[in-house]
Amino acid sequence: MRVAINLLTEDPRHPSGAHWFWARVLPQMVKLLGPAETIYLMVSPTGRRLYQGYGPRARYITFPWSNEHRVLRTLGEQAYSPVRLPLSRIDVLNTLLAPSVKTCGLVLHIKTMHAFMLPNFPKVTGAYRRRSYRRSAALADAIIVNSQSLRSQVEQYLPVSPSVLHLVPEAVDHDLFKPAGRAAPMQRLSRYGVNRPFALFVSSLWPYKNCAGLLRAWAHAHPALGGRQLVVVGGGTYTRHQDQLKRLARELGIASETLFVGQVPLEETASFYQAADAFVYPSLNETFGLPILEAMACGCPVVTSNVTAMPETAGGAAVLCDPTDHRSIAAALLEALGPRSAELRQLGLRRAAEFSWATTATRTLEVYREVHERRRATRGAAMSGSRRT
Repeated sequence: MRVAINLLTEDPRHPSGAHWFWARVLPQMVKLLGPAETIYLMVSPTGRRLYQGYGPRARYITFPWSNEHRVLRTLGEQAYSPVRLPLSRIDVLNTLLAPSVKTCGLVLHIKTMHAFMLPNFPKVTGAYRRRSYRRSAALADAIIVNSQSLRSQVEQYLPVSPSVLHLVPEAVDHDLFKPAGRAAPMQRLSRYGVNRPFALFVSSLWPYKNCAGLLRAWAHAHPALGGRQLVVVGGGTYTRHQDQLKRLARELGIASETLFVGQVPLEETASFYQAADAFVYPSLNETFGLPILEAMACGCPVVTSNVTAMPETAGGAAVLCDPTDHRSIAAALLEALGPRSAELRQLGLRRAAEFSWATTATRTLEVYREVHERRRATRGAAMSGSRRT
């Protein structure tokens, strides 16, 4: 079995959650390959550096562009895949959108349904994605989703049979995200300007992540926060909203205690979780919410939203809030900082321990093998029928 995994949708300059997913699952997957199984990574010359060191069982198919040139990437991906994949005798393609011509088994790996769910999603991009998602779903042999919440969204908006949907939860890197006391991580964070106890927000700063709601909640709870800082880790390409958030902090009178750190290396993110008094993730829409598990694995009390996949991922080990109500976020934050803090740390550690990348890799490979075997059986039956006639 030869599996191609499409990694072209990643912008090498700004790696996203999808990159971190594949960077964690691919090493585990390679270990599990059978003697006649090979993985081919579809990458651009600039993107290849993000996916290295997997050994001879992971090979590369090079395309001209990845998502640093979104339009060129899309055109190249659609035009080149029907030619290039058969040359490598690919049996199964794991991708987000189907190529223009289907030449092998097709597994869609859907991470979000934002084009259908978010009212302020860019109009042109949203229209293209909605049309492409529907076409791809109709062609798919299997669709991988990472939560029951996302499964429900896919069933609501796409023409799929429940039988093609496979739930494969994501996981957390326990070698990196683990408890480490608080004194040493706090000392490492001083170079970022962290100089006193703090609550933490980690995310790309898109509007739906709701950092604005957290800022309003912080201002509302200010008298009871004991002089803590609010530390915001993350950034991305949408700099206009980042500027709006900083302006909002000034308008709310909390600029002096709100620290916008920007993007940091993943290893440093663990230090922030380990040192924080609480992690607050009041997103308006998530299909999994991996930072929830990362924080829990570091022993950090978690506050998150009571909508979409976040309660499912938290599994009863976080304080839930209404992300549309800053007073609800504030109350949940104060609860996490209060007497329940130690309990939440222990609940979170137990919840995070339920997720491993080895399990995610195993279940993903099972989907590939099922699609491959089903297509091989179908081809065998067709050849047998043609010989009889």
